Amino acid sequence: MNTSKFGASLRPLEDKKIRELSPIALAYIGDTVYDLYVRAYLVKNNMGKIEALHKQASGVVNARAQAQAALLLQPMLTPREAEIFQFGKNAKSTPPKNASYEDYSLATAVEAVVGYLYLTGQTQRTDELFSLIIPH
Repeated sequence: MNTSKFGASLRPLEDKKIRELSPIALAYIGDTVYDLYVRAYLVKNNMGKIEALHKQASGVVNARAQAQAALLLQPMLTPREAEIFQFGKNAKSTPPKNASYEDYSLATAVEAVVGYLYLTGQTQRTDELFSLIIPH
């Protein structure tokens, strides 16, 4: 039996375990997954040199852009995803100086959903959502 708790060997968590996690913990993971999806898309599509890739990624992986993505995705979420979204949106956290509270709370909401999907092994659903986010 593989008992590793790291990376690619991470087994999907059951919903019972997900319910024990804070929305901030889900957003913490979701932020990284979100960033990875965006950067992988840019690299796979040969979108430029590293400096250009970083600039493009930074334009997409920020509170304002993620808030827009959240508003785009919100009507398409399943009931469980909508529940996670609401928990993330209502989570108590302090936005950075360059983000409004509203944008930051929506960004946290979408990151929580992405974290939930990742931790529960729902890669096909994550792909579906990012197929809507990336072109937007």
